[in-house]
Amino acid sequence: MIKLHDLEFEPFISEGEITKAIDRISEELNADYDGKIPVFIGVLNGSFMFASEVIKRFRSDCEVSFVKMGSYEGTETTGNVRTLVGLNQELKGREVVLLEDIVDTGNTLVEIDEILKKAEVASYKVATLFFKPAAYKKNVPVQIKGIEIPDKFIVGFGLDYDGLGRNLTQVYKRKENKMTNLVLFGPPGAGKGTQATILKDKYQLVHISTGDVFRFNIKNQTELGLSAKSYIDKGQLVPDEVTINMLNAEVEKNEGANGFIFDGFPRTEAQAEALSKYLESKGTEVHAMIALEVEDEILVERLLERGKTSGRPDDADEAVIRNRIKVYYNETAILKNYYQKQDKYYGVNGVGSIEEITERLSKVIDELMK
Repeated sequence: MIKLHDLEFEPFISEGEITKAIDRISEELNADYDGKIPVFIGVLNGSFMFASEVIKRFRSDCEVSFVKMGSYEGTETTGNVRTLVGLNQELKGREVVLLEDIVDTGNTLVEIDEILKKAEVASYKVATLFFKPAAYKKNVPVQIKGIEIPDKFIVGFGLDYDGLGRNLTQVYKRKENKMTNLVLFGPPGAGKGTQATILKDKYQLVHISTGDVFRFNIKNQTELGLSAKSYIDKGQLVPDEVTINMLNAEVEKNEGANGFIFDGFPRTEAQAEALSKYLESKGTEVHAMIALEVEDEILVERLLERGKTSGRPDDADEAVIRNRIKVYYNETAILKNYYQKQDKYYGVNGVGSIEEITERLSKVIDELMK
């Protein structure tokens, strides 16, 4: 275990595994460029260790440049132009090998791809030591991959955390708290509250309901509660910052928890991003958005039936009920799309007995906890 700045990292990929991957990559490049004189381009800062090891193993002649992405002001038509700073060769008609330490989002690759095409290279290949298939969604081909890894935060062998860790000869991943964090959604009448209580007890999770958190803070006149009340009293929406700080405070109260069920939060993509950033600072993440799915007519029927005994006026008026359901879908659609892009959205059939629905939800959670 090592600590860099405020984060802890645990061993992930050994020096031996890295060496074997570099050997494989080098042999492939030796076979592809035998008798040719390619231009190897290493993208700094991270690629220096990987690139130097590959170049040492290359048996034919080659040229080498270590570059950084830069830009300059072009003409009125070209505007801001991206370029490779430090490039020593004319690339037109040349065979190029781009050496990357890691490919994850691929944003840099897209820019370099455009630069190399404009330079009219004869051909080029991308060789990367580490590749994150779950994070890479671009169309630029990555032909040679050393080690495929999950979308984890890693350091070592050229990769850093805020300047530290590049010199490590093996790779470490960020130490993660073994937590399961769920965002639970369901339209009015879906039984979300009942299921949240059951799941909280079954998996020993902390249930954080936005409504409960607001009521507690306002009732106890906390600083955040008073701030929220000042907006509510004016008929204004409580700013995201206040809501998020309340939720963060609840998480802080439960340090060492097995995980959290977030109920009624997030409501917007901005809130989802803020929650993600906060949990990342704690070494964890939202693992799934689970939504109970029930047809509208069944929901209306359930709520009207509940209205006969609950005494709640909003459960007795069908027009009000249908509007509440509509508002739910409008809000949820944004978050459904947000979490679907991360393969974290799970729709669960919310029709059946309480036990049947719990079983369906449990199947999803059990799979997440493996």
